[in-house]
Formats: sequence, structure tokens, C-alpha cells
Amino acid sequence: MVTVRITIRPARREDVGAIVMMLADDHLGRGRERIEEPLPPSYFAAFDAISNDANITLVVAEQAGRVVGCLQLCILPGLSSQGASRALVEDVRVASDHRSRGIGEQLLQWAIGEARSRNCNLVELMTHQSRTDAQRFYERLGFAKSHFGMVMRF
Repeated sequence: MVTVRITIRPARREDVGAIVMMLADDHLGRGRERIEEPLPPSYFAAFDAISNDANITLVVAEQAGRVVGCLQLCILPGLSSQGASRALVEDVRVASDHRSRGIGEQLLQWAIGEARSRNCNLVELMTHQSRTDAQRFYERLGFAKSHFGMVMRF
């Protein structure tokens, strides 16, 4: 694997299109996302809500001026574990033509460092059971299978 240099920075409104394209770029995302021009306003409303929440950070990986990855980090305060906060990592994506270059690992290492700096006692993430490559990737980075996830969609 060749590791490329990226810049990890907070996502900007003009990045929403690139992020949505990455979210839609697999068998699950194709059924959830709407790739239209212009994008549906719901994406920008969600971006604004994320941007205004101090406990949520949406970042992108940029290489040579192009957004090639993204990740959302949520800091969840809680009473469990003696009032410890936990970090939840969501929507980790790397552009399909930039995979296997260390971008996902750099994004995850950024999230782990951010969680530590915000005094979280653990980092959690979920991945769909059909994403076996992603599961191997997360295990390689030190994540362990621990919970059985459940979902209810509306």
C-alpha cells in the first residue's frame, strides 16, 4: 500500500457534493442517496445542522485540491462509565479511485487522536455486516467486534 499525503480539514458547504458522491459509491449508498444537480436541499440543511453542533465534526481528506475522503466524528457525553464521553465515528468514505493509499487510515487516526484530546474513554463505529473489507480494515487498526447493532428506519 502506498500512503499519500492528505490534508484533513473541516468540511465546507462546497464539499457537500463530493461527500454525497462518496456516500453513494457502494451497493448500500446507491439506494439511500440522491445524486442530482442541484443536490436536494436536505443535504445542505443537514450540513448546517452538523456545522452548528459543537459535538459533531465532519472532516474531509483533501489531496491536490480534491476531496478524496470524509469522516464524521460525534462526541457523545454519557452517564455510563462514570460519566465518560465516547466518540462515534460515522460515514467513513474514501473515493473509489483513491482507496488502498492510506487515506482511510489517516482519517481514522485523526478521529482517534481527536477522541483522546476530548477525553473520550472509547471510540465506537458501526459498519454494515456486508462490508467485510471495511471490517478487516477496522480490525487491522485495532477495533474489535463487540456489540450487535440494530437499526429501525423510518
